[in-house]
Amino acid sequence: MPERPDTWAWLAAWLEQHWPTLYAGLLALIIAALRIMYGGGTRRRIAIEAPLCGALALAASHGLPLLGVSASTAPFFGGIIGLLGVEGTRAAARKLFIRKEASR
Repeated sequence: MPERPDTWAWLAAWLEQHWPTLYAGLLALIIAALRIMYGGGTRRRIAIEAPLCGALALAASHGLPLLGVSASTAPFFGGIIGLLGVEGTRAAARKLFIRKEASR
């Protein structure tokens, strides 16, 4: 691939444009894995929950502009998702949506 500098330029431009989103997913994955290890979780739980948290953070970071929040805050939300875990994020989302539905 060294003979194709345009590919490297494209990859660098793509990474620069999507860095906050990728960072959010990676941060959520790492924090979730460390949280599970600290809590005495199994390797199976780490292998399942940490990537789920990373995927949740990626999905959430793409929805931030729809809520009027800057995309540069994605790593913050990725860290929170990693800290709360899948169950905590699900409970928080459920609480938010139930409150929004009740206010209609």
